[in-house]
Amino acid sequence: MSSTAERPTLGLRERKKARTRASIQAHALRLFRAQGYQATTVEQIITAAEVSETTFFRYFPTKEDVVLQDDFDPVIVATLLEQPPELSPVQAIRRVLRAHFASLAPEQAEEMLQRLTLVVAEPALRAAMLDQNTRTMRLIADGLAERAGRPPTDLAVRAVAGAVIGVLMAALEAWVDDPAGDLPAIVDAALGHLERGLTL
Repeated sequence: MSSTAERPTLGLRERKKARTRASIQAHALRLFRAQGYQATTVEQIITAAEVSETTFFRYFPTKEDVVLQDDFDPVIVATLLEQPPELSPVQAIRRVLRAHFASLAPEQAEEMLQRLTLVVAEPALRAAMLDQNTRTMRLIADGLAERAGRPPTDLAVRAVAGAVIGVLMAALEAWVDDPAGDLPAIVDAALGHLERGLTL
């Protein structure tokens, strides 16, 4: 998920790559809205974005990746490492995600909601998201481990990272039930419940 907060200045080549990647995603999302995810082919996206097949697959190995991939996870983990040590792991993650959502430009927030809506609606994307959640959990575990001075294979570290991912999935399900709801507020409330110990 990419934040504009505290992002280092990119070089010309990196900015060009970022623009190409964003353009492909924008054209893909437009086509998905217009004719449906299943009815849209990679070839149609390539044509709309005016890129070569090689360029497309350099950025997105599969059609699912066009929806699922973003730069958010590395930025969030980097920001996690900057949080005050007196914060608990869940408090730190909650603070990072609250700041992340607040930093999104309106068009970034809209794109994120479009992609999440697609994920919810498409079984193939939901299945692919399970793999992505595992990768995200490992990234979070790496950040938590570094912050706590523990190995990322530590069971307690993995348990906290897994709990965070589970809570985020629950928040997404709650948002699906109420698409008019405020997703950042739902995420924050869900993490607050985790912070309080998941009591009922």
